[in-house]
Amino acid sequence: MKISAREYQLTAILGFLLFMLALMFACDGKNNLEDAVKYHCPMHPTYVADTPGSCPICGMDLVPVEKSKPEASATTRESEKPPEKTHIAPSLDDERKILFYRNPMDPSISSPVPAKDEMGMDYVPVYADEVSPPEKKAVKGLATVTIDEKGIRLAGVQVAEAVIQQMAGDIRAVGIVKADETRVRHVHTKNSGWIENLYVNTTGQLVAAGQRLLTIYSPQLLASQEEFLRARENAMRFAGSSIPEVRKGGEDILKAARKRLELFDVPESLVREIEKTGRPQRTVTLLAPVSGFVTVKQVYEGHQVEPGMKLFTITDLSQVWVEADFYEFESQFVSIGQTGVISLSYDSKREITGRVAYIYPYLDPQSRTIRARFELQNSDFSLKPEMYVNVSMKVTIPESVVIPDSAVMNTGLRQIVFVDTGGGQFEPREVKTGYRSNGRVQVMSGVAAQEKVVVRANFLLDSESRLRAAILDSAKASGMEGGGVK
Repeated sequence: MKISAREYQLTAILGFLLFMLALMFACDGKNNLEDAVKYHCPMHPTYVADTPGSCPICGMDLVPVEKSKPEASATTRESEKPPEKTHIAPSLDDERKILFYRNPMDPSISSPVPAKDEMGMDYVPVYADEVSPPEKKAVKGLATVTIDEKGIRLAGVQVAEAVIQQMAGDIRAVGIVKADETRVRHVHTKNSGWIENLYVNTTGQLVAAGQRLLTIYSPQLLASQEEFLRARENAMRFAGSSIPEVRKGGEDILKAARKRLELFDVPESLVREIEKTGRPQRTVTLLAPVSGFVTVKQVYEGHQVEPGMKLFTITDLSQVWVEADFYEFESQFVSIGQTGVISLSYDSKREITGRVAYIYPYLDPQSRTIRARFELQNSDFSLKPEMYVNVSMKVTIPESVVIPDSAVMNTGLRQIVFVDTGGGQFEPREVKTGYRSNGRVQVMSGVAAQEKVVVRANFLLDSESRLRAAILDSAKASGMEGGGVK
């Protein structure tokens, strides 16, 4: 088959057009590759990626790398270039000196040459300007962090000024109402016998001093009454004697018999009745020694009792104690005589003012608290034993350095703050803190007045500070620090 000259000419033109089209696509792809956007970490500019994502070191979102603007157009640059010479501008990384390479996941692992970790991640280069000499009073395990303005803005770092001021606040605790131990009385019998009548027969009953409690039949008490009557007869017979010693002997015997009845808690009214009638009483009535509530009752009618057996417990609740537990660090603010306000959980409008009467000399090993005791009048008996109350005391701290509570990071072993020293530098410092109240904390040492401390994103700074301290330790181990070999 023969091809005409015209067909040959059209075929050649079509092939040339396809070649030019392929060349144009290739050039366009090359330009797109060169113009591709790069992303880097604002806190770790050495980490660069082709796609958006998160920094593997600190977790911050990657931001686009800003390209320097050309001073003239491409046409102008081409016209200004000498035809016989070309010049390639060095990159920023080419101008920085690499000291060593570190594991991206563990900064303590380093290598003098490029390497990969077990997961196939490339080691990150450590440049000379990233390793600075340690501060004279640096906190162990932490290093000063330097961030540019854009990184500070993206990280959300905020600072507050340390000020000199007086702190005032409240110490709050939960108290428990207790019976006044000096107003608790046990009722016992001093003779063996049997309970015949019980006049107070319920727990919680209110009794008055001198009120009848019970009657008891006791052979010993009956014998003591008969001895008293015989002593009384003898004293009356000896009273007519002309011998003084005889008269005095009769009187002494009568006094001893009467005293014996008194020691057995026989009421005076019963003794006078025996003297009047001249006959002993089969049963003896025991009276309440004090006024109060019967909080314990351990006898019933017909019960046989023995000396020393506890029959009743009578508690006077007209005055009670409130025992409140304060935390160990609050014990320095609690003193005897200090005023406290006690409020009731069921009646928030009612407040009772009391003073600290006693501070117990020991610490509760489980709750780690100090117990203080308040003494309160309770004439209406509204405060009942074992009732919970709220205790509040005012505390005033002299003028001292005060910073926001959020600036302090408690590691368990020490307390750390980051101080803004200017120029984007944040220095870690160990501090000693005191009283805390209303979001503020007293600083005993480590920060001076008018210094600025980080109150937000300080945990991010702490992570970066630990990372830079680990890099510095790796540089020391490698014999390279501050940009040179030691």
